[in-house]
Amino acid sequence: MQYIKKDLGSFNLHMIKTDKFKTMTVKVLFERPIKREDITFRNVLTDVMLLSTEDYKTKRDLTIKTEELYSADMYSGTNRIGNYIITSFNIQLLNDKYTEEGNFEEAIKFLSSVIFKPDIKNGKFDEENINIVVHNTKTVMNSIKESAVGYGIIRTNEAFDKDGPICYRITGYEEDLDKIDSTTLYDYYCSMIDKDFVDIFVEGDFDEKEILALIKKYFKFRKVKKKNVPFELSYRKPRKRRLIAKEKIDNTQSILSIACSLSKLNDFEKKYVLDLANIIIGGGADSKLFKEIREKNSLCYSIFSFSSKEDHTLYIVSGIDKDNFDKTLTLITKLLNDLRKGKFELKDIDNAKELYLSSLEGIEDKEYGIISQYVAQEFLNEPSVLEKIKSIKEVKKSDIVKVFKKINMDTVFLLEGVRK
Repeated sequence: MQYIKKDLGSFNLHMIKTDKFKTMTVKVLFERPIKREDITFRNVLTDVMLLSTEDYKTKRDLTIKTEELYSADMYSGTNRIGNYIITSFNIQLLNDKYTEEGNFEEAIKFLSSVIFKPDIKNGKFDEENINIVVHNTKTVMNSIKESAVGYGIIRTNEAFDKDGPICYRITGYEEDLDKIDSTTLYDYYCSMIDKDFVDIFVEGDFDEKEILALIKKYFKFRKVKKKNVPFELSYRKPRKRRLIAKEKIDNTQSILSIACSLSKLNDFEKKYVLDLANIIIGGGADSKLFKEIREKNSLCYSIFSFSSKEDHTLYIVSGIDKDNFDKTLTLITKLLNDLRKGKFELKDIDNAKELYLSSLEGIEDKEYGIISQYVAQEFLNEPSVLEKIKSIKEVKKSDIVKVFKKINMDTVFLLEGVRK
């Protein structure tokens, strides 16, 4: 595998050359420091852009074109990474050697058309398309409680930090939908094209010079922009006394969600030690939480933990009966205190390393896994897979204890099921 990065002035081109797959994948990322209203506009905009374009007047026309490209897969998405909102336009298709010469260039041209030639008349998007998307977006917003775990994490974040990016709902906000019409959406589109930072990732078996020429031909951004806001959020000072909040939900099961803030980690702790600490806490069937809360005390249906390095947080999430809330919280608190004191075995570390290394092996078996790895390297300074494999083996028990001491239980949120 070979990685080449080219600074083309108005955007960065990242080429990941590998003969491991029969496909070619292109990901175009638009990035800007996040504001809450961006989320709703982005969600509507990307859906509208994939309904029709100047060259493809209907969704059917777009679908037919992907079929002509030997069943190419094209989609878009918006998410948040730390301080930034990121919108991606993606296409994946068979390499020309398995189809016909020129198919990949036609796909690049097609993706470029979707991005640069939207269905605009007199400086406006099609009103009918906007109405369709707004209706669908409202449906998604109104169904947010259908995933109790997801909704519990959202409400935990909103209690954890009511003003920062962590609390933003990636589904958007219904009140912001009222600000969207054919003109304001077009203005936002122009702003995204002109002002956003852009990174283009290309993965597959290709000739570097040919890819560079194609990207320069079909992707022309006028302005040179430099990032002055880091992707990672600032470290948040933990509460002196943890916040406990509750909300009732029409569900038989209750969701206990705990947000822990992380005290400042050094580079080695952030890149390697935190991952192992998380696995030991709640990253699998051998985790301390699973064994103590579920197996030993039978207090939950499920329990796990995960970390967000760019947000400097670690979450513990469990499905419980509401009557078990106090006892479960007490045991989780005791468990974290014990881990801070080093009350875990070397075999726990060995098991965590084995699980972590196994997960790394799977990254390079999937096209999007490889691209996601390089995106993390670009935006978050994440190490390569090889660097992780080498360095994770060097982590000692004392390193993990130091990280456990930097995990501060900050916000406890109980989504209390009231249905019997």
